[in-house]
Amino acid sequence: MGFTGFPDEAFAFYEGLLADNSKAYWTDHKAVYESAVRTPMLELLDALGDGWGEAKLFRPYRDVRFSADKSPYKTHQGAFCSIEPGVGYYVHVDADGIYAAAGFHSHTKDQTVRYRAAVDAPGTGQALAALAAKLTKAGFELGGDRVKTRPRGVAADHPRLELMRHESLIAGRHHDPTVSSDVLKMVRGDWKALKPLVDWALTNVGPGAD
Repeated sequence: MGFTGFPDEAFAFYEGLLADNSKAYWTDHKAVYESAVRTPMLELLDALGDGWGEAKLFRPYRDVRFSADKSPYKTHQGAFCSIEPGVGYYVHVDADGIYAAAGFHSHTKDQTVRYRAAVDAPGTGQALAALAAKLTKAGFELGGDRVKTRPRGVAADHPRLELMRHESLIAGRHHDPTVSSDVLKMVRGDWKALKPLVDWALTNVGPGAD
């Protein structure tokens, strides 16, 4: 039938998982996860098409080996469309609705080095700052891994200090469950708006070294 949106059961499923993140809950509600979450997400990726890169559906299980939080399951179902390793478009569904984002997640240190060099350079750095301001004004929130203070060797009065703090950079925004029937249009629209950020990352950061 193709993608028709996420049913209410998808959001209810994650509300329940937030309250009871246990194997017992997952086992009892696995059929709901398959029909209301996983299948619609795969249909959404198919409907979005190939123009966004290679699509990957993330596993619902958390890697708890090095985490103090031993909750076994992720409280969202995410998917990533990769243009280059770590660079591309992201979407997930959770109890609060739909989240659409894009940018780059650093896989290797060389990506962060290239990113900060580009932010430091006046031309590429000012272009990113202008783009970040435009996206923020449009309702997107900047995110990604970043240091708490400032990178070593970066001046305290650097004109783009906040961007320099990032080790990876994404921009995204949440949409509440009432937009479920318009998810395809909404995600595609957000990704189009975020394409300049992805293009900037492709040009100035690129894939991580093997």
